Amino acid sequence: MHPLRISLYVVIVLMTMLGLMYFSNPHPLEDGHSQDGFHFRNNIIKYPTYATFFRDASLSKEQKQAIEDIVHNIEDLVESEIMPEEIPDYTKIDSTKIQRISYPGSAGEFLTKLQAQLNSGNCHIIHYGDSQIEGDRMSAYIRNRLQSMYGGGGPGFIPIKQEYHQLSAEVTPSENWIRYAAFDPTKPLLQNKNYGAYLSVSRFTAPDNPEDTIPPVREITRATIDIRPSQRSYAKLRDITAVGLHYGNVQHPVSVQVYHEGVLIKDSKLKKEGLYHNLEISIPEGVKHLQFVFEGEVSPEFYGLTLTNKTGISLDNVAMRGSSGTVFGRLDRESFDGMYKNLDPKIIIFQYGGNTVPYLKDSLAVRNYVGYLKNHVNWVRRSAPEASVLFIGPSDMATMINGELKSYALLPYLDEELKKGCLENNVAYWSLFNAMGGENSLRYWFDQGLMGNDYVHFTPAGTRIVSELFFTALHMDLKNMK
Repeated sequence: MHPLRISLYVVIVLMTMLGLMYFSNPHPLEDGHSQDGFHFRNNIIKYPTYATFFRDASLSKEQKQAIEDIVHNIEDLVESEIMPEEIPDYTKIDSTKIQRISYPGSAGEFLTKLQAQLNSGNCHIIHYGDSQIEGDRMSAYIRNRLQSMYGGGGPGFIPIKQEYHQLSAEVTPSENWIRYAAFDPTKPLLQNKNYGAYLSVSRFTAPDNPEDTIPPVREITRATIDIRPSQRSYAKLRDITAVGLHYGNVQHPVSVQVYHEGVLIKDSKLKKEGLYHNLEISIPEGVKHLQFVFEGEVSPEFYGLTLTNKTGISLDNVAMRGSSGTVFGRLDRESFDGMYKNLDPKIIIFQYGGNTVPYLKDSLAVRNYVGYLKNHVNWVRRSAPEASVLFIGPSDMATMINGELKSYALLPYLDEELKKGCLENNVAYWSLFNAMGGENSLRYWFDQGLMGNDYVHFTPAGTRIVSELFFTALHMDLKNMK
């Protein structure tokens, strides 16, 4: 075909496409946004309008500068993967760039109690959250900062069967372990709902099927767990002198042998009355290579391991991929209470909301979710009525609207309602959304390589920055810094 004809064809097509923009209109959506396009029956055929096609979708100069100021204010503190153990000089930080924590009632009263708990010499913290903290993200950074200030060591809770990569400790189970999680929608709930305080269990044999009429043929099964300190994370996390093996629902005899560097240090049987127990192993010189060996016909429920130092701060990372935080009420209260009595958490951190954002249709749905979430937070608090409770809200999250990356319309309202609900419920609240820079701030974080391609999860560099933003806010309050 002649080049002139090809050029003419391309021009005609482009002009036709440009002309169609004249007939395209914005159509309101249930989530508060609008979608450009053509309305056909009950569907919208996406197509840009002149206004959206030719507009400048970049952040304003003022907003971009404000977000840069937030990040640059603390970036010197988070340059390296492995932080030094010394606490930085926070007096050099511009506190006006830090999103502060909101406290219920008297902030002074809340902080006095929190400070006393951190200084108690044995402060156990549990950090519950969604995939934003998976792999010990945020928790590891916060834990290291707190242990540098108040003492302590070890990574805290580690599941036996792990569904995601984490660097806090090297825990290697034998291949016959199976994981069951209360927040896993792909599997039915265990009949006894016995998931403990960490909301997941591991077994080396599958549970019996209650519908089977013929008794199963049982054989002795052997399972192992190997534990080594991680050489790729913070030095404090390698300081492990106490290991807890948390288990329950022992219905059949199970033997356990524990070896440290190949030397047998414990040979016994798990307690068989069906209740929760913690098999505690003390290694005063520090764990090098610890191995558990189990033998039995039927596996108990193993709630996980805790790797700690006996004094100072221990902080458990309990990540629940896909969860909106409304799963606690379905758990067995007895096993949960039993674990909480043993763990004795003095501080509980919740971090939820992100998994709900894409599905919120209107302001009523936001308020309903916040009310529902409050019930589950209170369900947990009944097992630790004296614990201080903090809530970290969702980050900025974005979706493509008419070809532009924009924050979800109801996200700012959700952030405000979560804050309001927490303060009314005697829970401190930190807005991660505002800490990032507020609405549409995700564009900057993504452009700077601080946010992943899913527009939801932070990269390692972004994780260190938001973790430091939270810790800096907490540290300033504890030290009464303005």
